[in-house]
Amino acid sequence: MARRVHQPLENKEFDFILAMSDGPVLAYFSGTWPKALKACKEMDPVVGEAAEAYAGRLTAVKVDMTRCPEPVRRYEVTAAPSVVLIKEGEAVALAAGAMDGAELTAFLDSHL
Repeated sequence: MARRVHQPLENKEFDFILAMSDGPVLAYFSGTWPKALKACKEMDPVVGEAAEAYAGRLTAVKVDMTRCPEPVRRYEVTAAPSVVLIKEGEAVALAAGAMDGAELTAFLDSHL
């Protein structure tokens, strides 16, 4: 995972990152259970590349759905991997399932 992608270890840390972000937050929800693991591992570098490409325009956060269950409930995430674009604490867009770089770029460009 790229250095520009924050990885909170608990709910409070996720909330702190949201509070300290100057702009939109790309929350990438990842799972470690067998059905989600492969797709999430494939998505890790895609999110890392997006974090680099959109540096200064958004904050990227990888959320382990087991360690940080509160954001999962708050943003109604039901699958891993999923991405949620958050502005001022509110979800403005959600997409479930693995994406390649072009798909994630299109998702971000359509909502930023």
